[in-house]
Amino acid sequence: MIQIIGSIVVLVCVVGGFMLEGGHILALWHPTEVLIIVGAALGAFLTSNPTKIVKSAFKGAIAVIKGPRYKRDDYVMLLKLLYDVLVKIRKDGLMAIETDLESKDGGMLFKNYPQIVADPRLMEFITDCLRLMVGGSLDPHELESLLEMELETHHQAAHEPGYAVQTVADALPGFGIVAAVLGIVNTMASLDGADTATIGHKVGAALVGTFLGILVSYGFVGPIASSMNHAANEEGKAFEVVKMALVASVRGYVPAIAIEFARKLLMSDVRPTFSDLEAQLKGKLKAA
Repeated sequence: MIQIIGSIVVLVCVVGGFMLEGGHILALWHPTEVLIIVGAALGAFLTSNPTKIVKSAFKGAIAVIKGPRYKRDDYVMLLKLLYDVLVKIRKDGLMAIETDLESKDGGMLFKNYPQIVADPRLMEFITDCLRLMVGGSLDPHELESLLEMELETHHQAAHEPGYAVQTVADALPGFGIVAAVLGIVNTMASLDGADTATIGHKVGAALVGTFLGILVSYGFVGPIASSMNHAANEEGKAFEVVKMALVASVRGYVPAIAIEFARKLLMSDVRPTFSDLEAQLKGKLKAA
């Protein structure tokens, strides 16, 4: 929602300031300039990116409006799930979770966490990590190194749509100049017999092309790309939490301490306090 408010503020301040200076809003309305700039930018975007990034970019731009994917309650749920898993492993051994890992919905191990099961990428990461622990004899350093490489790949893929949109934002002022040059060419071709008003209108239209390219770049597309990258960073934090908890467990820490290591990775705005999380875990144990 704040992204929508920000875009409205940009539009109102720019257009409102122009009108307060005595400008007429219809002087900025030139559909052909919009067609040249937006069409060229879209075409360049489609040409320079594979289909999967194009789709992810549009989905990511829409998702920006919805706000962060993982909120405080989601992280609490993730930490509780990891605690359950680590407690079960400590009590019954690694082989006790093998059947649950082979189940598509996570079996009994994940039955109380439908939100996490509904996130296929996070679910896949958790189960793959646990399979490494069950089926391999990796020491903590090997496991941590392997998970770091996987996280690096995930983060790179998560940021690619934002980088692609930022490239379009960087190119938009150039396409605005293209529209302006075409407008000047059109003006030059119309000089013979044209009156001053007609020439002024065409020159104004050409200048609007430059204006639109810069405004759309720095006022809208660039901020969207930045928001997408912020969202990718925030989403990646959930994967880092999983890695930290499991690596700490393999190093021999008890579940409560391993979860505390993971909790410390979270930003202050989404991180539950130690006492809050402890109360959640103790409440779960009492309920069990």
